[in-house]
Amino acid sequence: MDLDFGRAPFTLAWEITRACALACVHCRAEAQPRRDPRELTSAEGSGLIDAVAAMGTPVLVVTGGDPLMRPDCFELIAHARERGLQVGFSPSATGRLTRAALEWAKEAGVHRLHLSLDGATADTHDRFRGVRGSFARTLAAMAQARELGLPLQVGTTVSRVNVHELPMLAELVRTAGAVMWSVFFLVPTGRAQVEQMLNAHEHERVMGWLAELAETATYDVRTTAGMQFRRILAQRAAGRPGPVHIAGAGFSFGSGSRPTRAVNDGDGFCFVSHVGDVYPSGFLQVAAGNVRERPLAQIYREAPLFLALRDRTLLQGRCGVCEYRAVCGGSRARAWAVTGDYLAEDPSCAYVPAAWKEGTRC
Repeated sequence: MDLDFGRAPFTLAWEITRACALACVHCRAEAQPRRDPRELTSAEGSGLIDAVAAMGTPVLVVTGGDPLMRPDCFELIAHARERGLQVGFSPSATGRLTRAALEWAKEAGVHRLHLSLDGATADTHDRFRGVRGSFARTLAAMAQARELGLPLQVGTTVSRVNVHELPMLAELVRTAGAVMWSVFFLVPTGRAQVEQMLNAHEHERVMGWLAELAETATYDVRTTAGMQFRRILAQRAAGRPGPVHIAGAGFSFGSGSRPTRAVNDGDGFCFVSHVGDVYPSGFLQVAAGNVRERPLAQIYREAPLFLALRDRTLLQGRCGVCEYRAVCGGSRARAWAVTGDYLAEDPSCAYVPAAWKEGTRC
């Protein structure tokens, strides 16, 4: 939490391939069945990992597509661990996700396994993922991860298709022995459509429910593309007597304390595509450069896109005057996807800041 986000991201996600056997309806990568010949090579990938470590970034997420489609996947993970990085691993639930693959992941040094569970039933999940049997494979892999002692993080993308199943999903996450439930709020990019997204009041209701769940759950609850969850946590903390402390990826605040800066797209987070393009996040599809042409650190630290995203005084609308701007900042990816302006107010937020009520406009 002491990391200077102007110098390095807290987390960097690398999409090592876009190849995947699934056909998810919400896939931001619009993954394809075959690997792209333009992918970063093994040597280029090792160089990228070296650059991530040299920046001081603590967390590397190896994702896709399906990273298991690359034969050098575990070699890259092992190299990242040798460089001192904490590695998150996010494979797809296909025939490649065997017990042996999970054993190799553990041996390579994976810090946390991320598996996606988007429905509490096979019908909902498999419809979401576009392939029958994905639900059963996911549950099997979750059980195997527990047997192997591999820390499990379950990811769920919330949309109109599955929002009614969240309580049942929460129970599945508990019984799986997961250490974290990472709840993604759909961003209409890639294959995902605006019609699938919850409206602002629905976002607020679901996040309020998640905040209540987080108080008693046996696992941590985190949101992605749902930055206002931090504001809801802060509001709940402020309404209670005595000291309360809340911490997360890149932020920390408590009763009477001033919140530190929180991770957001391009501000503590960075994404590198399979061909080396550098984005603020996987959902904010605006490239700031390519690691084959410019050093990663230079792109993250100096590209105008990243500099703008880290200057929260540039935020517009309600986000621009919000008293929770430092700890939230709104989803820049959703603002871009819906309005075409990554500095616009987050259309998924129902909160009206005090300054906005008083007639201030940005």
